[in-house]
Amino acid sequence: MTTRSEKESRKKALLEKANDPKNISGIYNYCDRWCERCPFTSRCLNYDLDEERDLDELDISNEAFWNKVMESLQTTFDLIQDMAEEAGIDLDEIEPIEEEDDDIVVHVLSSVSRNYADMVDKWMQDNEHLLLDKSEEQDRRSGLKLVQSRIAVDTVPLKDIIEVIRWYQYQIHVKISRGLSSKKHEDKSSLNDFAKDSDGSAKVALIGIDRSISAWGEMAGYFPEEKEILRIIKSLTRLSGMTEKEFPDARSFKRPGFDDDTCA
Repeated sequence: MTTRSEKESRKKALLEKANDPKNISGIYNYCDRWCERCPFTSRCLNYDLDEERDLDELDISNEAFWNKVMESLQTTFDLIQDMAEEAGIDLDEIEPIEEEDDDIVVHVLSSVSRNYADMVDKWMQDNEHLLLDKSEEQDRRSGLKLVQSRIAVDTVPLKDIIEVIRWYQYQIHVKISRGLSSKKHEDKSSLNDFAKDSDGSAKVALIGIDRSISAWGEMAGYFPEEKEILRIIKSLTRLSGMTEKEFPDARSFKRPGFDDDTCA
């Protein structure tokens, strides 16, 4: 049974952490909840309350991880475009949406994001043996280089690529759905001059899409013969364009800490 003195001690410790100037106020409101991969754990009160570890060292490691994942994003786009053209797949083709009907926009955004999650499940299940064989091969050979691939994939281990894809697989849909829900309430109020919660949620979704596209580009390097990967990337690029159209200010939304240069 917790004594009164123990309760008072915990309350005091909580207040001290809450008042610590190193913590970024509200940083946890627009994050992807992937604390183990976050570069700001040492400045997040939510994480600090639950974890006891060397947070500064963890932040440095996580920042390096995301830099590695995203550093070749534009190159990946270019190479994937070439591969898609060879396979006869148009990554830029986006089906038209009836703009005058908001319900259709909401339905299509939700449908495409959910369909992407289903595509991931199907591809992972259909290619489980390929992933297992490649992972075992990579475990045996340090610094693996794939001869047949035109994308340098030895920078990010396959297990990390899968981890990124799986983390955002459903979260993209959840964040888009939250953004759409928030937007309905915002449209009924006078918030035009203020940052909108819907844009914050949409931005987290767009970041998840960006990271997923980069991860799938790396996956295509491991399995260049798997043309379904290109269709998955097409679905993501389509979803990205649709989301940016529905939330035109999302990319410019400033998330506490993550998008504040003074806190970097």
